[in-house]
Amino acid sequence: MRIGIGYDVHKLVKKRKLIVGGVAVPHSAGLLGWSDGDVLLHAVIDALIGALGEGDIGRHFPPGTAEFKNISSLTLLARVKTMLSEQAYAINNIDATVVAEEPKLAPYIASMKAAIAGALEIEPGLVNIKGKTEEGLGFTGAKHGIKAYAICLIHKEI
Repeated sequence: MRIGIGYDVHKLVKKRKLIVGGVAVPHSAGLLGWSDGDVLLHAVIDALIGALGEGDIGRHFPPGTAEFKNISSLTLLARVKTMLSEQAYAINNIDATVVAEEPKLAPYIASMKAAIAGALEIEPGLVNIKGKTEEGLGFTGAKHGIKAYAICLIHKEI
């Protein structure tokens, strides 16, 4: 078995769609990024790549590369699933936390779990997502951005 941890943060900006966990979430601002800026999926991707011992998201999907401009992070996550399969690893579970003062994410968590599970071809019950606020503290509390943490456990398939 191997464990991976991931972290990501993106700035909120006007005139951009907010995508979190592969789901469009209604909000007045979206996350700035080379891809769709999906902070949750980027943390999950980093956790999985880290568990494989293969560096980080930037190594495999570098910003500034035309191929990844505005790409759906669900597409990137599916590519990570291929990496896992090629090395004969399966996912035990993923646990993630999204830190955002707003919008409230609870109504979208089931859809996020389904999107992540679909891209990774696993059961939604293997994915846990929590939404937290920072009670007005820091840049996330001031509504300047959103951050996410993820941890995963993978194992060699027999």
